Amino acid sequence: MKIQIFTHKVYPFLLSAYRWYLLTPERSLDAAYKAALQIKSLENDHFEGNKIEINSAIYSNSVMDYFESVLKQQLKIVRMRLTEFRSSRWFSNESHHRAADKTGIEYPSAAAILEKLNFIDQVISKYNNWDYEVNSRELVNPPQIVKVAPPTSQASPPKLPGQNQEQNQKKRGKSDTMGILPRSLLGTISRLQVELDPNAEEDVVKNFRQNQRRSIIAIRFILLLIIVPLLTHQISKVLVVGPVINHFRGEEAVPMFLNLEMEEEALIELQKFEDKIRFKNLISGAPRLSPTEMEMQMEEKAHEIAEQFRRESANAIKNVFADILSVGAFIYLLLISKPAIMVLKDFIDHIVYGLSDSAKAFIIILFTDVFVGFHSPHGWEIILEGASRHWGLPANRDFIFLFIATFPVILDTIFKYWIFRYLNRISPSAVATYRNMNE
Repeated sequence: MKIQIFTHKVYPFLLSAYRWYLLTPERSLDAAYKAALQIKSLENDHFEGNKIEINSAIYSNSVMDYFESVLKQQLKIVRMRLTEFRSSRWFSNESHHRAADKTGIEYPSAAAILEKLNFIDQVISKYNNWDYEVNSRELVNPPQIVKVAPPTSQASPPKLPGQNQEQNQKKRGKSDTMGILPRSLLGTISRLQVELDPNAEEDVVKNFRQNQRRSIIAIRFILLLIIVPLLTHQISKVLVVGPVINHFRGEEAVPMFLNLEMEEEALIELQKFEDKIRFKNLISGAPRLSPTEMEMQMEEKAHEIAEQFRRESANAIKNVFADILSVGAFIYLLLISKPAIMVLKDFIDHIVYGLSDSAKAFIIILFTDVFVGFHSPHGWEIILEGASRHWGLPANRDFIFLFIATFPVILDTIFKYWIFRYLNRISPSAVATYRNMNE
């Protein structure tokens, strides 16, 4: 009896394990096929169906490192799964096929297996020398290794990079720093070699096309970052958020005004209308309106103002949820577009650092005067009041004044630190031009 119970519990487990063993070739081939599809998709999306070149100039070094890591991972999966497929097929025999038929396993047809193997071979055949190319690139551009000196009994002060450079220049003689031929002559010879090269025109056209493709990718990504959140905001507000808010926000279920400022604004508008009627009634030659007629006009205007502020309140609530969805779409677009972000960063760096010194100084002065200059508090006040009205929040004057008193100061400090820390090192002439123009 115990043996029967043990067999009844263990037999399904053994059967599932045996089925897993019989399906090993098919599972391995499917995994290798999916990895090959990933490589092919990468080629089609970013390299126009061609091989992924590790020395390609289409993308920046960071983007190519990302592509290289993905390709290495997928190639490793393909090779491991193909090895597993061959090994499992070698151990497979006719008895295993009969056992598979008894357990209800249907093996794929030979045509399907050959089709997958042919596709995998076509994809990975381009990368047979991939490891050699990567190693060759690492030999040409070896990583810099920082050597740490062993501790000594007397602590020596750290040496600055300028001191090390001066010491190296002192150790090198004039015969090491000066060549046999003048540098200008060598530069002329190199330029003539490039101009006389029959492939020079082709290289120039190739570089131009690569820069053009990079610029198109960056501009397209900028447009996506602008258009996608705006479309998400408008579409969600009209099709999703709007109907839901209108359904749950009845005319009498919630108050008409979201805050006290909206109510005061409505009262001021109604008071202006009443004063306007009284003024026309006094100066016009037409018969004067009776108090009953004036009361009727006031009542009609009050209903009109109430309907107007009811729509504004509902619109403010819709804006809150629509903005949340648009921000989510913007973040999702950033998360799925890491290669495009790298290209955009290189594109912006190329434009910014490619400007002349006077243009850089002009942009810096314009940016600082607009956001942290003398007249910037008025702009920040308008922006904060517009944002509070957009979301239906009361414009807290204390918060606005506190924000204006602190945020531009923090922004100005960060901007000055960036100028001192980075721009002064990359383009000191631009910093000098900025100071002269600012004075």
